[in-house]
Amino acid sequence: MHEPARRIRALHTASTITVYQAYSPVIGVPAARDGRFPASWKRDRMTWIKPSFLWMMYRCGWGLKEGQEVVLAVEIARDGFDWALENSCLSHYDRDVHPDQVSWKRELKSSPARVQWDPERDLHLRPLPYRSLQLGLAGEASRRYADEWTVSVTDVTPLAHRIHALVRQGDLDTARGLLPDERPYPDPGDAA
Repeated sequence: MHEPARRIRALHTASTITVYQAYSPVIGVPAARDGRFPASWKRDRMTWIKPSFLWMMYRCGWGLKEGQEVVLAVEIARDGFDWALENSCLSHYDRDVHPDQVSWKRELKSSPARVQWDPERDLHLRPLPYRSLQLGLAGEASRRYADEWTVSVTDVTPLAHRIHALVRQGDLDTARGLLPDERPYPDPGDAA
């Protein structure tokens, strides 16, 4: 199957999409236990959500990097995710999208969400020739993500460690079978 250069691939239902984040146990454990982010989670800072499980594994080193030991699968409302896409701008200047850098910087300051396209990863966390979405949420988007859009929060650290162990053992078929069923997300139009 041909993969387009950029595509949102995600575990999703008719009403939700699953994104991944990794935190220290201080944030991750209570979030998974309570199914929502604790009060200590800073709602005014930029937070990056990743619909790609393997890209998250690349970022957090299979949940082994310091400060990223708890890998969370955060199921959020699709209408919230779509709102974030519709109210986003690119995290970098692109002359094909922006008339000039001043316009891009103005849009960046006023947008509650940022779109970044990063190379998708294989089971060995090597870059693939196509890209997956990473979505940065700030201000209103960050608060709505934590307090309105979140449907459930699940600690998937054991799954990350299991898949990582299988990859290290060379059992890629079994490892692949444990990956979340990430399918193309319905085209959000110009937003992404």
